[in-house]
Amino acid sequence: MRNISAPTRIHFMPQPTPPPQPTARPVCPTPLARAHRLPRYLALAGPTAAGKTAAALAIAAQHRVEIISVDSALVYRGMDIGTAKPDAAELAAVPHHLINIRDPLHAYSAAEFVADASALMHDITERGKLPLLVGGTMLYFKALQDGLDDLPRADPAIRQALEQEAAQKGWPALHAELALVDPVTAARLAPADAQRIARALEVYRITGLPMASFHTIKNVACSAISTGATGQNDHENMRHPSLLISLEPSDRAWLHQRIAQRFDAMLRDGFIDEMLALRSRGDLHPNLPAMRCVGYRQAWEALDGLWPLKDLRDKGIFATRQLAKRQITWLRANRQRQVVACDAPDAVAQVLTLARAFICNPA
Repeated sequence: MRNISAPTRIHFMPQPTPPPQPTARPVCPTPLARAHRLPRYLALAGPTAAGKTAAALAIAAQHRVEIISVDSALVYRGMDIGTAKPDAAELAAVPHHLINIRDPLHAYSAAEFVADASALMHDITERGKLPLLVGGTMLYFKALQDGLDDLPRADPAIRQALEQEAAQKGWPALHAELALVDPVTAARLAPADAQRIARALEVYRITGLPMASFHTIKNVACSAISTGATGQNDHENMRHPSLLISLEPSDRAWLHQRIAQRFDAMLRDGFIDEMLALRSRGDLHPNLPAMRCVGYRQAWEALDGLWPLKDLRDKGIFATRQLAKRQITWLRANRQRQVVACDAPDAVAQVLTLARAFICNPA
């Protein structure tokens, strides 16, 4: 994306209004404070429709595990069909966590996931079981493994002020404002990316620091850990005894067919009725993270009349394919993963072999 730089000062042109001053004292990030040692755990990841649920239940049938969902859509109540949420029988077969814990009106952040998942992992371990993390929200996996930048919590008053400004001036204008105070972050955001622009400006107004500086501080701190510059054994403390099994298709066409079959099943099972019920509440809107989930976003736009409802299937399948592509890209960047071809006839058996070797050999 083209970098956006501050406008050149020209004497006959009005200058942009200076951005509001921070409303609170700057906060100094301390990423080293996040270093912690998680208990031993098994993780099962993969793109959507890769067969993660079936493989997880197979593991649970043979070993003492409890499942922690790593899925940013399954946290929401009332969103069952469009998320392909495990059914009642599957949920009853083994304890599941972080499913149906949040109303769609309220966002659920990666930081909240890390806090919740970490606490659950310790509790499960104390019960003599192994935490089994299952899902496809790669940001959650990354946040749990690598930690998060110590960004400030959301400020409702500042967020409301930003929404009001956007209603008056438009998000491109706020994007231009962000370019003045945080050009690095602005350069990677589209001018209409309301959610991320608002968050970046919120961080600046709270701390007086650009969001990009938090990432820089974290990278320097992590480098210090890896080189031993801290004088402590923090690098070892950040290692987690874990195994990541990655379900990846050897033939992308196989996954595309599965995605189409799943979306067709959703439509048959009443996905449109589920979407109508959510809209009828009156307090939800398309900019909420819950309503921006793949499938729900396309259904909302269709019901708003932005395009014919008959096109929902094609648009939903296309968006799901794009999601799967991003998930696979992230997984392939993880060199520690153990890959199982999800389109292989014995995929579940391969998963069970890897899981058994890890669980039965704790060393």
